Amino acid sequence: MNRRPFTAVLIANTISIAGSSLTLIGVPWFVLQTTGSAGRAGIVAFCATLPVAIAALVGGPVIDRLGRRRVSAGSDLICGLSVGAIPLLHYAGLLEFWMLCALMAVGGLVHTPGLAARYVLLPHLAEHAGTTLARAASLYDAVSRGARMIGAALAGVLIAVAGAESVLLLDAATFCASALLVTAFVRGIPAAEPQRAAGKVSLAGYRAELAEGWRFLTRTRLLLGVTVMVMMTNGLDQGWSSVLLPVHGREALGGAGALGLMIALFGGFALLGALLYGAWGERFPRRTVFAAAFLLCGAPRYAVAAFTDTPLPLAVTMALSGLGAGVLNPILTTVMMEKVPDALRSRVAGVTQAGCELTMPLGGLAAGLLVDRFGVTRALLAFGGVYLLATLSPLVFPSWRGLEAPAPRLSRTEPFRPSAEPAARSPRPSAS
Repeated sequence: MNRRPFTAVLIANTISIAGSSLTLIGVPWFVLQTTGSAGRAGIVAFCATLPVAIAALVGGPVIDRLGRRRVSAGSDLICGLSVGAIPLLHYAGLLEFWMLCALMAVGGLVHTPGLAARYVLLPHLAEHAGTTLARAASLYDAVSRGARMIGAALAGVLIAVAGAESVLLLDAATFCASALLVTAFVRGIPAAEPQRAAGKVSLAGYRAELAEGWRFLTRTRLLLGVTVMVMMTNGLDQGWSSVLLPVHGREALGGAGALGLMIALFGGFALLGALLYGAWGERFPRRTVFAAAFLLCGAPRYAVAAFTDTPLPLAVTMALSGLGAGVLNPILTTVMMEKVPDALRSRVAGVTQAGCELTMPLGGLAAGLLVDRFGVTRALLAFGGVYLLATLSPLVFPSWRGLEAPAPRLSRTEPFRPSAEPAARSPRPSAS
């Protein structure tokens, strides 16, 4: 049993995600301060998130060939350089709006493969640490939630005291620290190193590897349903975090400090939700817990923000929403690792992540345009209504019954598989 690689990844994720939370608040606030335009904030969000979907779509085979440890570290280093360049160019008086968009696009392009590389290592890290996958997934998500809480609270204070530029410099430093941790301590795990191709590396082979991820996803109705629903809610969440909440915070909550508090409350209670699920969640039906948690974490915050101009009601709602949100990722991570064989995880994770993030560029852009055209209240109500409809799907569609844990084996050699889901298929030799 060796817990050091798992611990290193948890610490690296904590540092990196805390830094990303700084940027989540710092960049929209920087754009609003320097331009005064919600539309431009939406354009920056579009530029930052469109490459995320592209990278997730085509990056799975790259992660396997270069190695999950190398991709994780290299991704963080490039992200640190792109984020750090924004305040440095601003201080030098050279930063143009198109440069800001380009730098955010570079960060979005390389950030997703790094996250995916660490994510698909989770079963191997759990095995080395001597713990179950469900508990490792809960802890993995809990530290991510805690990091977002820390980063959001710190961002609000730093923006108020030192300005948005200092927040971005700190984020650049966190990316570099994360890269060093993964490089130094995630060793001794064969799955973290480059995977040799069975045949000659070629464009045709690369396309075949991508196609296997797509085929597995489209033939597994549960994973396809999860991807479609999260695709919708991620776009709405991007509009919330990059435009709607910052504009509401500036107009009604009193500034960046209150904005940071709201995100910190959400992150803190999401941390609690993940820990509670790790301790007791396996005792309850996954589908019921998942559906209730998603309904709690979604539409209510949009509605409360639309109908109140005081911080307290939204603060309570953000806390309850965070509690529900903390339950979601441990369930989805466990199901993903149960359904997908290890040889296909990078590719399937890349495809599902690309699908889940496909609407994120549009979410930020649409939110900015709606606010400029109709005002923040109507934009909040529109987003909240769509969110409610999306989160009803686990209660409506039968394929979501596959969320439940696999049934016990019928014999020593023959596992039971629900008829609604295809058996896990081994990859072709050319794509191993």
